[in-house]
Amino acid sequence: MQIYFVSLGCDKNLVDSEKMLALLNRAGYELTDDPQQADAIVVNTCAFIHDAKQESIETLLELAEYKKSGRCRALVAAGCLAERYRDEIRREMPEVDGIMGTAAYDSVPEVLEQALRGGHPVEMRELSYLPAGLTDRVSSGLSHVGYLKISEGCNKNCSYCAIPSMRGRYRSVPIEELVEEAVKLTARGVSELVLVAQETTLYGIDLYGEKKLPELLTRLSRIEAVKWIRILYCYPEEITEELADTVRDNPKLCHYMDLPIQHCNDEILKKMGRLTTREQLTEKINMLRSKLPDISLRTTLISGFPGETQAQHEECLAFVREMKFDRLGVFPYSPEEGTRAAEFGEQLEDDIKHARADAIMEVQQQVAFDKNEMLVGTYMEAIVDGYLPEEDMYVARTYRDAPDIDGCVFFHAPYEILSGTIVSLVIIAAHGYDLVGQLCGEECVE
Repeated sequence: MQIYFVSLGCDKNLVDSEKMLALLNRAGYELTDDPQQADAIVVNTCAFIHDAKQESIETLLELAEYKKSGRCRALVAAGCLAERYRDEIRREMPEVDGIMGTAAYDSVPEVLEQALRGGHPVEMRELSYLPAGLTDRVSSGLSHVGYLKISEGCNKNCSYCAIPSMRGRYRSVPIEELVEEAVKLTARGVSELVLVAQETTLYGIDLYGEKKLPELLTRLSRIEAVKWIRILYCYPEEITEELADTVRDNPKLCHYMDLPIQHCNDEILKKMGRLTTREQLTEKINMLRSKLPDISLRTTLISGFPGETQAQHEECLAFVREMKFDRLGVFPYSPEEGTRAAEFGEQLEDDIKHARADAIMEVQQQVAFDKNEMLVGTYMEAIVDGYLPEEDMYVARTYRDAPDIDGCVFFHAPYEILSGTIVSLVIIAAHGYDLVGQLCGEECVE
């Protein structure tokens, strides 16, 4: 029995998908990369913002065509869209034969079996449930990079965000289970661990009564095969000096932190339900840069939030210029059903939201380009992600760049270098967001 599997959305969804693939593999299903040959198709959907919902719906409808032209006998929708819109899917998308919520992904073999029998199952769990003991994964990305989802859900209840309604409240995965999962990831060749969650910085608060991210990082760094550990999704108000000290003092921890601030204006931050002010954000960023002068900071912003004035937008532009984030992304505000912000007055036109996002990115582009120019002539370690035969170049990343979302460094080599190898480079040029390097001395650092 052959299965075609599609994972949409974020890296946290990808972890769920890889665990589902392992469960299907264990149940005897074979995976295929050809939907025409698939007996069943599973789509792990996303519903974070409007565009993500549209992509999920279009993907389901597109793949449903293989029930007519191919061997497919069952189409299953899993993940956030299925959790949030299960009734609408049942009512309006008869092409879908099975539905699984976000907390029910450990039931994928049973759901698929029922769907293949024509049972049209709908499998949902209370969002307080957290599947346990699922430490096996099937790799679906870079062989040397492993995303480790350390918790599920979120307690923040930001006014614009629907995640709690789709993923539930914060639930941490026990440390021992995460260490076991990381060991299994390294056994298949992973050397860079990327810690993800809706919020990584609160890790352990529910299980242990206190934040345990520093301890988790220390435990993971003891795994010999782990070379780099990177942290994403750190809420600014939860970043502690202990965490910064842990990153500074542990050579396996990348001097990189992703802290989504969303805005800098105090009034907008309050309307968003955020727990920091501009002053507090500045203090936190200054603390990190004081303890880690070479830290690479990534953030995300929302442009055109309801009621945002031109003056507040310009304040945000000035903040981006002042803070000089190394990496930055912008989302034009998307009103999500069931969120408080969707009911706010003064909703802005889409063209205003997009124009403000473009203006922010124009400022950030110059910041990023200038920072890259300053790296020319420096020596840096980089982890090799692959080889580009058309250009006869290798593509790699420094500690400053997370996979898939940040920049790269390109270099030539007179011999084959395996992906996952850490090399030493001198940066010889900067091209926009990317760098060009040259191997120096003995190329293999690890």
